[in-house]
Amino acid sequence: MAVTLDRIRKMGFLILKIVVRFAFMFINNMVAIPSYVLYLVALQPIRLVDRKLFWCIEGVMFKWLLAMVASWGWTAGYTVNLQVPAWSGCQGKMDLGEPQVQACSVVEWGDNVHTITEDEAVMLVNHQATGDVCTLMMCLQDKSTVVRQMMWLMDHIFQYTNFGIVSRVHGDFFIRQGKAHRDQQLILLKDHLEKYYRSRDRKWIILFPEGGFLRKRRETSQLYAKKNNLPFLTHVTLPRLGATEVILKTLLAQQENGTPAGGYSGLAGRKPKGLQWIIDTTIGYPNADPMDIQTWILGYRPPTVTHVYYRIYSIKDVPMETEALTDWLYQRFVEKEELLSHFYETGAFPPPQGQKKAMPRAMILNNIWLFLVQSLAFLSGYMWYCVLHYFYQCLF
Repeated sequence: MAVTLDRIRKMGFLILKIVVRFAFMFINNMVAIPSYVLYLVALQPIRLVDRKLFWCIEGVMFKWLLAMVASWGWTAGYTVNLQVPAWSGCQGKMDLGEPQVQACSVVEWGDNVHTITEDEAVMLVNHQATGDVCTLMMCLQDKSTVVRQMMWLMDHIFQYTNFGIVSRVHGDFFIRQGKAHRDQQLILLKDHLEKYYRSRDRKWIILFPEGGFLRKRRETSQLYAKKNNLPFLTHVTLPRLGATEVILKTLLAQQENGTPAGGYSGLAGRKPKGLQWIIDTTIGYPNADPMDIQTWILGYRPPTVTHVYYRIYSIKDVPMETEALTDWLYQRFVEKEELLSHFYETGAFPPPQGQKKAMPRAMILNNIWLFLVQSLAFLSGYMWYCVLHYFYQCLF
């Protein structure tokens, strides 16, 4: 009887927790997203005078909004005490002394991307569930100005979510999947990059080359691989070349021409460095059990640590001919397959080439900063309510 009552109490507590979290996030969205839009409407005079300053301010607010999404997972109990080396993300220094116990929800492996946060890069990510986007929103928060200056390529269905209008304003691209739309979508993507990428001072592009979730594409991908004598993959699917090729060739063409679209020519009239890196990013979930966005919002899943592995390639080492680029991209996903196989077997990613031991880095969010961002959102919502209410009374 005691066990039954205890279970009822735990279930009741979980339901209450879910209801409270959902109510908070619903209200949070209702104040934060309209405030973001209204701030940008009010700042339009600045856009006419100084476009760079306007998009810099927009980028800061965009980062704050993504920090709110990151905080959903951070506060949902997806933290665990890990014996990992202390890591200072801002300085990029590893403390090789005694491991320290740290609470973290994302552990990073592989190359240190902090060293290239000021350069242009394309990030290629495996896709397992909607939670992958939230994971990236979290783990990129401490990467200098990356979140402020990045562009997302997402499935068109995301434009109909609560965050769709924010992504539209920021200049992200929503791509429609399927053979019937492929050619047109690639043309639209090229036009979008030429119009918005450098004119808004973007640096990183986040792309999921698989074109869909693993569970939905795995069987089709394996049949295609068998038919065409290609690698048989289980933990990832064969990537699609189209968007990756358009992005690389468009951005490199802008570099060679020396005349970025939109008239932007860098700080003090200097020519931007241009695209320099490809960041091959692999997301791994314990027991191959990915998280979806509902889990992030409602927080009903037990504590979980997400693992992210980075490998950086110079753009000079990436072939641009279609056939060679296809082979290169396939090889990256074969490597992802090997990385994830090792991760699922051992609970850790393997060490980089030339090293005997992998050194994980704990990605830590600042609770005080998250509190201040959330507080600012609610204060902004109240301010805009008062402003709009005042104008309404004046008019009517």
